[in-house]
Amino acid sequence: MKLDKTDRAILMKIQSDGRATNASLADAVGLSETPCARRLKRLESEGFIEGYQAVLSRSALQIGVVAFANVRFGVHDRKLSDQFEREVQGIPRIVSCHNISGTADYLLQVVAKDLEDYGAFIRDVLRALPGVTSVESVLSLREVKRYGGLPLL
Repeated sequence: MKLDKTDRAILMKIQSDGRATNASLADAVGLSETPCARRLKRLESEGFIEGYQAVLSRSALQIGVVAFANVRFGVHDRKLSDQFEREVQGIPRIVSCHNISGTADYLLQVVAKDLEDYGAFIRDVLRALPGVTSVESVLSLREVKRYGGLPLL
């Protein structure tokens, strides 16, 4: 399915405000409510919209550390990688995980209350995951740009 200008406008609007009413969405993209609702349903059913979620405040939740962990494996075995990926899915403080190229095998974004909490997580959880032989952490000092949605290329 090819996206037209109106489809793109709808996607951009709901990325910035997932709770926008159909009326405000229709107004923002220059449609009446019924055609706008139909387009939104079509975009959902065709998989352009995977879901809706709230953006939570790290400070209100007392999450003081955002870290990026480069994880390396000693042995590159498909079963071990699959097991690692399954286990990562069940660890809430790992907010993203990417299988990457380069000197590391995976890049994880991890959140913690403080450095002590992060250190315990690395020691007790991350290093205990299947296949992990080393972890190198990079700590975020300040977030300059937060995820604000995908660009429509």
